Amino acid sequence: MSLPLSLLDLATVGKGETAREALEGSVALARAAERTGFHRVWYAEHHNSPGIASSATAVLIAHVAANTRSIRLGSGGIMLPNHSPLTIAEQFGTLASLHPGRIDLGLGRAPGTDQVTMRALRRDATSSDTFPRDVQELQGYLSGESLLPGVEAYPGSGTNVPLYILGSSLFGAQLAAALGLPYAFASHFAPAALEQAVAVYRRDFTPSDQLAEPYVIAGVGVATGETDAEAQAQLLATQRSRVALILGGKRDFTDDEADMVLASPQGQHLLEMMRYTAVGTVDAVGEYLTTFAAHADADELIVALHATTVADRLRAAELVAQAGGLTAD
Repeated sequence: MSLPLSLLDLATVGKGETAREALEGSVALARAAERTGFHRVWYAEHHNSPGIASSATAVLIAHVAANTRSIRLGSGGIMLPNHSPLTIAEQFGTLASLHPGRIDLGLGRAPGTDQVTMRALRRDATSSDTFPRDVQELQGYLSGESLLPGVEAYPGSGTNVPLYILGSSLFGAQLAAALGLPYAFASHFAPAALEQAVAVYRRDFTPSDQLAEPYVIAGVGVATGETDAEAQAQLLATQRSRVALILGGKRDFTDDEADMVLASPQGQHLLEMMRYTAVGTVDAVGEYLTTFAAHADADELIVALHATTVADRLRAAELVAQAGGLTAD
């Protein structure tokens, strides 16, 4: 492939694993990504989910950055309406000061959780309405041109941490285009509006100090293995592990129970969310990624590995690197 390949890491806590093991796995995955030639690794903000350990996203980025040398690291994304722009500017300004040239700040407007937890975050249903203004306020802090007289981000001011708008609808595409920022589409779990959103973004893009030309990152899932059977097994294990996300709550499901849900209308919706997924061995994955990149009109792909244990994710990353023809460090 001629496009950069990156990884999205949710610091997934697999069955029988602890949060510590998942976080140690994130360090190992970032090191593997650095060694095998991936462009960047991003971490997503989620809350009140026992299977995801990336809730304190900036803290995780700091830890991984301290244990790697050169790979870009960032948020995919920070849910900005959960925070004050000044706080995020200070956090990512600190990261950029400690690890110059390596930190990205991807921004989303969803809560990253359920309604009850959203209120526990001190966020209400109208918080996302101020997202465009909050992005501009944050941008002002990081550029050293604060929109609030007398208020600056220290550290942060003048670091110019690059911003990315994350989205799965036309709203994010339009905002990224208007602000002249890169656009990352969440096609790995929300595929419906991919083509339309990218077309709108490219059509309406306005150059900015950060970016002269439109830049699209498209998310894609990968389930891979040494054989097709291994790849299919990884895919099924991931689908089963996501059943709790549709039903809510925190109970475990047996494989039989999960399969029954997957066969239901709700389960079919989950499977549709994973529409853009490469499944197979190295050659099949490489072919799919090339085709998908053209379909998405993408400048970069960010891969969500469908693997349920740390060991499986590490092996999958190696196989994806081979599939993408990445050059080892």
